[in-house]
Amino acid sequence: MYMNIYTELDIDGYQRVVRCDNKKVGFSAWAAVHDTTMGPALGGCRVWNYDSDEAALTDVLRLSKGMTYKNALAGLNLGGGKSVVRADLTTVDRTALFENFGKFVEFLDGLYITAEDVNSTLADMEVVRQQTEHVATVGASGNPSPFTAYGVYCGIRTSARHRLKKEKLEGLTVAIQGVGETGARLAEMLAADRCRVIAADINRQNLKRLREKIHFDQISPEKIYNADCDIFAPCALGGILNQQTIPKLCCSIVAGSANNQLLREDDGETMRKRGILYAPDFAINAGGVINIDCEIGREYDPDRARQKTAAIATTLQKIFDLSDKEGMPTNRVAIKLAEELLAEQREHSEPLLRTA
Repeated sequence: MYMNIYTELDIDGYQRVVRCDNKKVGFSAWAAVHDTTMGPALGGCRVWNYDSDEAALTDVLRLSKGMTYKNALAGLNLGGGKSVVRADLTTVDRTALFENFGKFVEFLDGLYITAEDVNSTLADMEVVRQQTEHVATVGASGNPSPFTAYGVYCGIRTSARHRLKKEKLEGLTVAIQGVGETGARLAEMLAADRCRVIAADINRQNLKRLREKIHFDQISPEKIYNADCDIFAPCALGGILNQQTIPKLCCSIVAGSANNQLLREDDGETMRKRGILYAPDFAINAGGVINIDCEIGREYDPDRARQKTAAIATTLQKIFDLSDKEGMPTNRVAIKLAEELLAEQREHSEPLLRTA
């Protein structure tokens, strides 16, 4: 019998953090619920063969906090949460893993709603669904990546209009770091707008699949930061904008789908001083959760989801205008706006109760 062992972790600033270990299947997982002021915590399940347990915990804490801000800024009745699974997908029994992950989600008793994310798929969520009802995308909104990509595309258009005074993207060069599910779709939209696309990915299969759809210039992953471009679009993992990489950037705008792009909060100020317009990740990449929100408690309507995703452009424009007016980096403006929304909601309601 495959048995999960749960350990409650006391983390300051988080409503609930739980670790799940299953030695028989061969995985450890963490679920972090940062804040449920707006509603139950929604965030995907990331699967990664982390170097250490500490790295996995750090990632889930950063990601869940980002989800709180993302969902609040997007005007969703959802709180911030996330889960990560530390496992080697080349050796683990995938079905057993997600069956037991589903039991983990059920253990949280509705405080956290999961969905697909990096290295987890809609098929995996079907397995999770057999163990819990607290899973999104299955049988309704489906793969959120197309909406995430569309939201980033809308955000790029707004960013180009604000910084470059360009109403159209034609002729601009966009360097995309990571062309998986979301990055590849973004690349296709940009190519359709007659942008020059530069792409880098550690996964050769991703590049091969994209090559079958559009023309692009390939660059090695280590050289993507130095790419001469108008827009740099991080669409892989987080922490890639830092004191080592920001000085290398040869762009006017950073706008991509990756979560937690800034290694530290003050890296946003470093980019501002360099004259680079940064579209805060949790504002621009909300299309996926907006799409999921359109299935919760109602019949799913893809047209409504697309319309609400397009409103990301309006949110970003507000952030850019306030940043210019107050001389504040865009990431701090976005955090300020999200925290104001959360404070306003707290006056009228209490976060969901912690359950053990």
